[in-house]
Amino acid sequence: MTERMKIILANPRGFCAGVNMAIDTVDQVLRTRGAPVYVYHEIVHNKHVVEGFEGRGVTFVNDLAEVPQGGLVVYSAHGISPEVRRQAKQRRLVEVDATCPLVTKVHFEVLRYARVGYTILFVGHRGHDEAVGTVGEAPDNVIIVESPEEVDALNGIDPEKVAFVTQTTLSVSDAMRTIAAIKRKYPNVRYPAKDDICYATTNRQAAVTQLAAEADIVLVIGSKNSSNSKRLVERADEQGKPAYLIDDASEMDLAWFAGKRCCLVTAGASAPEHLVQNLIARLQQEFGGEVEQRTLVEEDVFFDLPKSAKSLAVIG
Repeated sequence: MTERMKIILANPRGFCAGVNMAIDTVDQVLRTRGAPVYVYHEIVHNKHVVEGFEGRGVTFVNDLAEVPQGGLVVYSAHGISPEVRRQAKQRRLVEVDATCPLVTKVHFEVLRYARVGYTILFVGHRGHDEAVGTVGEAPDNVIIVESPEEVDALNGIDPEKVAFVTQTTLSVSDAMRTIAAIKRKYPNVRYPAKDDICYATTNRQAAVTQLAAEADIVLVIGSKNSSNSKRLVERADEQGKPAYLIDDASEMDLAWFAGKRCCLVTAGASAPEHLVQNLIARLQQEFGGEVEQRTLVEEDVFFDLPKSAKSLAVIG
């Protein structure tokens, strides 16, 4: 493989403010309390982040029964339901909440609409940790819809008392199609004044949409269970470009690059930057070529550590 290839490095990419906050929270807990630390669900959906914390004494659990009575549990960035909080109090657990503030915003919206008797359509993916936690705020009031077809099939809903919210990590284009179907069917639907899809998800998808036009192939660093990472692959597919979701450079297949002269590299919002740099190094080793970073927007969002993490330093 001697032909030199152009490498476009998309920016923004990788960690968002919510992921940074969640990872810093677990770091703080480890420094303050030491192992063992229990985290309810993966702190973020990235294999390397999870394995790194496991090596430092973190245990990821899907059931609070796995946390010893009186132990410490960190809630993941994706949010949890009130039922999980109830179980934690019953087991006298020390709770540290690393829920992304943008997810918390959606939880509050659900509660606000539920209090006034609205049916809430949650535009999102069934089974995703974020969907499970959000729906749990008002399970009798929330219906998950994943597509325009599911919206069209709805019936028995008071058209004057319906609202919608969205998962923060959706494909913007897919979400807009489903939201358009909701607005057609329920012209008086209520919805939040500010879009629920997170700024980082939107920015990373916009970068792929714009930059993929120049590339012959797109590589996305991210884990298979990362919703926002999968959406980046879908965006490239929509532009007619072959795209691959890989955890790290070791998963790169040289056969993908036959006849390709330009590669776009990006990363999902839960993917560490060192994995991106390792991939760039591998691409340069195999194909040579210059790296051109292309910045569409500068991100300056920052979320402080949750009070529940800071307080450990005082009481720990």
